Amino acid sequence: MRITGIRATPVNLPLEAPYLWSYGSLAGFSKTIVEVETSDGLIGLGEAPSPAAAHLIETSLAPRLIGRDPFDGQGAEEVCVPGWRGLGTDVDFGLVRAFASIDIALWDIRGKAWGQPVYKLLGGAHRTAIPFTDYFSFREQGETAGGERTIEAVVDYCLRLKAEHGTTMFEGKFSDSPPAVSIRLLEALRQALGPEALLRIDSNKAYSLTEARRIASAIAPLDIRCWEDPVGSFEEMAALRRHCSIPFSVHTPDLRRAVALGVPDVMCTDICVHGGIGRTQRFIAACEAMGVDFWFYSGDSGIASAAYMHLAAATPHIREPSQSLFRQQPVDVINEGPFTPHHNCVEVPHGPGLGVTLAPDKLAYCHRHFVENGAFDKFHDPDRPGMLRRLPLM
Repeated sequence: MRITGIRATPVNLPLEAPYLWSYGSLAGFSKTIVEVETSDGLIGLGEAPSPAAAHLIETSLAPRLIGRDPFDGQGAEEVCVPGWRGLGTDVDFGLVRAFASIDIALWDIRGKAWGQPVYKLLGGAHRTAIPFTDYFSFREQGETAGGERTIEAVVDYCLRLKAEHGTTMFEGKFSDSPPAVSIRLLEALRQALGPEALLRIDSNKAYSLTEARRIASAIAPLDIRCWEDPVGSFEEMAALRRHCSIPFSVHTPDLRRAVALGVPDVMCTDICVHGGIGRTQRFIAACEAMGVDFWFYSGDSGIASAAYMHLAAATPHIREPSQSLFRQQPVDVINEGPFTPHHNCVEVPHGPGLGVTLAPDKLAYCHRHFVENGAFDKFHDPDRPGMLRRLPLM
């Protein structure tokens, strides 16, 4: 079997309503969907975290991979990506993340060729029901959903999820400045959802160390499971630790600094940031050895989400729910999506490979959305059109 072709399609994945966060308003995510074709007629699916990867894949990576054995993942990496150590300025992260989408597709091909789900290729299932949090935030009004601009509306939204889907695990944006509204929202959610609900918050580096210290004191009684990116650096986080017992999480995969500084407590990343499924598995093993927790983040199509689930199924160290925006994503590029959590969990796809199938009509819709509208601007500030929101420096 040989690789005969690679297609890379940039797409938009709109949300049902834009959510508000520290940098402004986010209406959706822009990605690249990858299809790797083989001489045996198998097609492996992958996903890159930006539309810019499409050009890189088709012009740089595909010519290096056509004609190669799709089972030779290590060989594929060695012809596509220079070796790298750590997170230095000499690393071409765009190339690393673009190749990771190919790596996902190659795992999908192996599973399909051998008639096995990817989690079995990774060592077998520790679990098959994969836990996720549902997301809450203040939202702008969408065509058919959203408009939660008050504390009461966000609380009602979460209560509906609990009543209709059995959701008891929530993560949400905590980034108002000044933070009084976010604090009151957390207090209202804890009262409405009860002590058994899992509550995590994400500030996306919205606060200075001084302000984060004041917030930590106010939310300490609310049993917050984790606080993601409360401040702008690991060093500030280490200083905040002296005033806060809430665990911290980040997206920056700098495990060496985390171990040296004692924070963060959790790494929350995707597969592409590490360069592929095998590298992500090794990173999680390093986190386990160093006593740092790990879970996956949100905002992808069902292809990358399926890859997350297979890794979570095969990895006992992923002990906490990963993030999910499934409920707010009205369209996906796969026939099986968007995934829908019930009682906080989604069953890992059990079919061969990733266990998901591409929906050509949905892929065409998402690609057309990208062509007609361009990539989503995740830093759009609805309060100041044409300006980028600035975060505090002190």
